[in-house]
Amino acid sequence: MSRGRYGAEKGRTAGDTPGGDRLPLGSTVDPASGSRYGPGQQFPGEPHEPGPEPPGTGEPTKEYRSADFDAEDSDGRRLPRKLTVTRVAAMRGRELTGKGIATFRRAAEADGADKSGLTALTYATMANFALDAAIAVALANTLFFASATAESKSKVALYLLITIAPFALIAPLIGPALDRLQTGRRLALAASFAARAVVAVVLIFSFDSWVLYPLALCMMVLSKSFAVLKSAVTPRVLPPDIDLVRTNSRLTVFGLVGGTLGAGGIAGAVAALTGSTGALILATGIAVGGAYLSWKIPRWVEITEGEVPATLSYHGDDPQTEVLQPGRESAVPPRKRRQPLGRAVVTGLWGNGSIRVLTGFLTFYIAFVAKATEHRPVQQAAMLGLVGAAAAVGNFAGNATGARLRLGRPSLIVVNCTLACTAVAAAALILDNLFGAALAALVAAGASALAKVSLDASIQDDLPPESIASGFGRSETVLQLSWVVGGAGGVLLPTDYWKGFAVVSAVLAAGLVQTVLSSRGHSLLPGFGGRRPLHAEQEIPHHDHPRGETAR
Repeated sequence: MSRGRYGAEKGRTAGDTPGGDRLPLGSTVDPASGSRYGPGQQFPGEPHEPGPEPPGTGEPTKEYRSADFDAEDSDGRRLPRKLTVTRVAAMRGRELTGKGIATFRRAAEADGADKSGLTALTYATMANFALDAAIAVALANTLFFASATAESKSKVALYLLITIAPFALIAPLIGPALDRLQTGRRLALAASFAARAVVAVVLIFSFDSWVLYPLALCMMVLSKSFAVLKSAVTPRVLPPDIDLVRTNSRLTVFGLVGGTLGAGGIAGAVAALTGSTGALILATGIAVGGAYLSWKIPRWVEITEGEVPATLSYHGDDPQTEVLQPGRESAVPPRKRRQPLGRAVVTGLWGNGSIRVLTGFLTFYIAFVAKATEHRPVQQAAMLGLVGAAAAVGNFAGNATGARLRLGRPSLIVVNCTLACTAVAAAALILDNLFGAALAALVAAGASALAKVSLDASIQDDLPPESIASGFGRSETVLQLSWVVGGAGGVLLPTDYWKGFAVVSAVLAAGLVQTVLSSRGHSLLPGFGGRRPLHAEQEIPHHDHPRGETAR
């Protein structure tokens, strides 16, 4: 039976009367009195409520508009005139994307990070990770899969030497340069991105040229320089509710998830559609964006007044050096003082440096082994994918563990991590196959992340506030230089698994011995081991000390 406009509330329509009489279309019956009313008539006593008008005599009612025009749901969102599977999927995709962006922003701005400046540094760090991932994807079919003959390896070794040698000479000067860089830290961060944008543009036109190798390695060196600069800036944007250890872990997680995974996936899709050129264009855009994000870091990171530079060496027994005891003052300005790193920090540096040699070695070595042992591109990609996935899992596990671990004895954690890397390198030597290399990548990545968290905890516990920024800059320089040394070994060593891992195992064994000795107050190298107090005091030139020192 058909229902009229008012049939459900006030009466029945034609063909639905008690007597079965047929009424004109639009007529109604009052259920109380049985009276009939024609089209457009109202029941007595009822307020006038316009009924449907004949076609062409007026505007359509709300019911008819909802069928022909856009409407809004209960949340105020506009719905399309006709819902289809595609439109529903698009609406759901936009909704999920919006929620994801909102969740990401809340995480990036949590704990007061938006006010301290940590959020701005987080975005710049993500851009650095993203740029590294895009460059790796762009060069996958050129640098990594270039002919791995003896001739090509000699060329790569030559360009590696040309590029890394200057970095090895300059690296010890980066820390002191940062100490003297009073108002240019944001500019230095932005410049590291700008230089990579220029290199990426040159790479687009240099795929078939000998310039490819030095430019690719320049990209790596500039990325390591950003890491050094970032470590010096991080203490300046520290929120009041979290410490440096959690802050550094947070930056790493954001960089891996939002930078490496996100940008790496996008770069992979772009490279599949447009080739390496498209990925390099994407990398250029990321580099330009990173330069802008670096400049958006707050200005207060430039304030370095009162900072005391940290130093790797210890001169407490030197007759030309005076130890500034606690509770005493000196007229020597802070910039001329030196804050030696304590025994725990030096132990952490030796252990982390040894581990970084292994991670740098694996970065290059597996690529050359893949090309030398497999001639099918699919098999080569599978080998690199397996080792890369193992490293990614290890990195996430190490950072997640470090963020939740109670770091009561960070030096012991570093020693154990170094021991684990030495053992897994020896296991890879014995296994002499791809599985051993993947196992080494898994353990090395996890140990590297966990040992770095422990080193950060040692620096925060050992150094006074005025030396923390400089201490992080010094430590990151050592770690990046160690990675570069390991990368050089990955290129120069033979592509037989047992030969490569034999050499790197010997290096790690020596590093482990030095790490253990440093934790006990001894050293194989005078001046760069644990022969120093657990927490060293500031040092000043001896001849300046008596003139300005006064007792508090």
